[in-house]
Amino acid sequence: MALQFASAANRTVLARSHRNRLDQAIVESGYRSRFRTWERVATVRNSPTRELGESGELYFSPELVPALSHPILEQAEPHIREAVLVHRLYEYLKFTIDLEQSAVIPVTGHISRGMSGLDLPEPMRLDAFKIVTDEAWHAQFTYEIMRAVRQRTRITPAIPETPTFTVELARIHEELPTQIRGLDEMLFAIVSETLISSILDELPKDERLPRGVRDMVADHAVDEAKHHSYFSTLLRHLWPAMTPKERAMAGPYIPRLIFAFLEPDYTSAALGLRASGLTGDQVDQVLSDVYTREKVVSDVRRSAAPTLQYFFETGALEHGATLEAFEEAGLIA
Repeated sequence: MALQFASAANRTVLARSHRNRLDQAIVESGYRSRFRTWERVATVRNSPTRELGESGELYFSPELVPALSHPILEQAEPHIREAVLVHRLYEYLKFTIDLEQSAVIPVTGHISRGMSGLDLPEPMRLDAFKIVTDEAWHAQFTYEIMRAVRQRTRITPAIPETPTFTVELARIHEELPTQIRGLDEMLFAIVSETLISSILDELPKDERLPRGVRDMVADHAVDEAKHHSYFSTLLRHLWPAMTPKERAMAGPYIPRLIFAFLEPDYTSAALGLRASGLTGDQVDQVLSDVYTREKVVSDVRRSAAPTLQYFFETGALEHGATLEAFEEAGLIA
């Protein structure tokens, strides 16, 4: 019988019944936990609350903000460019909080309680509890740094209340056939946790930033390396447990889930630029020049490379409609 997924009023939940039963001996022997030393190395257990520390020269790496290379901003006053960086930091911090609390914690919470619709090895359920703890800590320390930056800079965040990725996820959820609604949540968590963020890699190295910002991002990166391994393993359990019909229904939506995570939040970017001192016409010009469709697709394809490889290895692209969706999205040649 097929995996079953359900939805409740105004929120999605994953399946509560186990339908496809995998060979437990194979399942148990095939899982190698990355969390055996969690009590000693998890940042929630070992890292202190990060203080912002002495003011840095900047609040975000300019090299990671494409808009700053636009002629309008190259010629702008220094205080405008500096404000753009503060707003870009706010955007990143708010995205992190929303991602952890609205996308990752619900999925790992269901896994930990045996409500994922999959027969997973017991150690995977135990590790899911640890991921829930990690992600709650990430959201908390991210919010604390956000508050500290606001207090120091006196710059009010200009961020949409509802992030674009959650709007797109809700749209995808409504479009999915009812029998697999909820599967989108798990697939999006897999996508978001298996991608390697350049921000996690680059910001901790940038000594122009306040120590607290660098340390916070470094803490996040330490934990996410283990989460990456866990969710790539989760995909290897999920895809074989789905029926051919379920794969055919869900597969074509995977590129949209990837773009939901990786595509720039244009609304948030526009608000940040406007709050930094640009006029409405200037904001429109910067965004249209910097975020061309060709450039966005190229960046998404490059950033999604690890996740694309995992879906390829599971056989997801063997289905014609799924392969076609990846090609049409520009994710593969």
